[in-house]
Amino acid sequence: MIIAAGGGRRIGGPEALLHVGGRPLVNQVLDIMAEAGCTPCVVVLGAAAEQVRQAADLSEARVVVNRAWGTGIGSSLRMGLNALDDPGIEAVAVAPVDMPGLTAAAVRRVAALPYPEALVCATYRGLRGYPMLFGRRHWPGIATLAKADVGARPYLLAHKDEIVDIACDTVADGCRADTPELLAQWGLTVPVQRVGA
Repeated sequence: MIIAAGGGRRIGGPEALLHVGGRPLVNQVLDIMAEAGCTPCVVVLGAAAEQVRQAADLSEARVVVNRAWGTGIGSSLRMGLNALDDPGIEAVAVAPVDMPGLTAAAVRRVAALPYPEALVCATYRGLRGYPMLFGRRHWPGIATLAKADVGARPYLLAHKDEIVDIACDTVADGCRADTPELLAQWGLTVPVQRVGA
């Protein structure tokens, strides 16, 4: 699952419209998820959803649009989990679209044991980050506790003894491109939004 719904208030435009080398970052993240073996992939859009659909090739993904994207990542996480209605899916790897240093190697590490009981977080310098793996058994609790901009954090705190931490420092960069300085560092651009988008 790729969370790509935020408005990007601090970076001047929606995260899902970020481009790197003239290509939408959402397509790069989709490629990474596919390379890591995470299929099907759900992309949760929100801000500027129609503009994102026009700019990016999302034909290989199941796209859901969170009309309540302004309430934070919690509602997007709930929508994404609800879209995974195939009972054969036992776990979901989750990553935000604004993570340009994500790699297939990191996703593979975190998603190595995709069981219903799995609760896995990537770590960078000892701090938890994305990607994360949520086994199906945890989905109802995550959906219930996912609030505003904290996402799965309340559930993870309540189940901290069940989390498996996987160090990904050597294979990925866990930073989120959420400041103008980080956009410049990664060579990311936000296209000018059309009026009415």
